[in-house]
Amino acid sequence: MGGLSIWHWVILLVVVVIIFGTGKLKNAGSDLGKAVKGFKDGVKDDEVKPGTTTTQTPVPPQQVADKGTIDVETREKSRF
Repeated sequence: MGGLSIWHWVILLVVVVIIFGTGKLKNAGSDLGKAVKGFKDGVKDDEVKPGTTTTQTPVPPQQVADKGTIDVETREKSRF
């Protein structure tokens, strides 16, 4: 009852290959590899190395009101 033996894993692998086929499994593996590589590259780009300065300055968001909207102040109703 405890753990799964090697035969359990072999049977599970055979069932998965029969259901999905080798083509889909190969594509899923390559897609997963590309996703992991992209994640690693994204993490590397976000890291700032010591001694370097960033040239990008944050741009404040522009607040443009649509001519059809009306800005009003909201208030909470008190329960008392």
